[in-house]
Amino acid sequence: MNKVFNVLILIALLVFSNASFAQQKTKKELKEAKKFEQQKKVETLVAGEKFIFEANRAFPMGFRSIDLTTNPNSISFTPDLIKSDMPFFGRATGSIPYGGGEGGLKFEGTPEEFSITKEKKNYLLKAKVKDKNDSYTIQLTIFFDGGASLVINSNNRASISYNGSISKLKE
Repeated sequence: MNKVFNVLILIALLVFSNASFAQQKTKKELKEAKKFEQQKKVETLVAGEKFIFEANRAFPMGFRSIDLTTNPNSISFTPDLIKSDMPFFGRATGSIPYGGGEGGLKFEGTPEEFSITKEKKNYLLKAKVKDKNDSYTIQLTIFFDGGASLVINSNNRASISYNGSISKLKE
């Protein structure tokens, strides 16, 4: 009787330990599946060449980083039009009026250059846009998880970078 009881306990322990091991493996598989699904979403957005970048942090040259979570901002990308409504913090020179003109990097235009290349760990978008007051060189690094890093160089302002994410462009 005692041997039978010990054998039953041993079997129960083996079954439960295998079940918990299988569950851990499933959690890992679920995490990988979610990561793969997010990569596919980003790949679809990038392949469609129509998306919007929204920043949560700005990094002006020579200044501390600035939280933008409560500051509405965006820059939309299509091969035919780039429209920016990004805040600007830093030095302006040249033909920019005191106070930065319209306030921020507000411009829109048809890109003179527009390219997206897939790299080992991200996508890289490069574009050049001119408006009536300035010329902008834009570089957007898009990570496979949807996170992104934006750098805008201008003829009349100091370079500024932003961290944020991309999402589908609302038409």
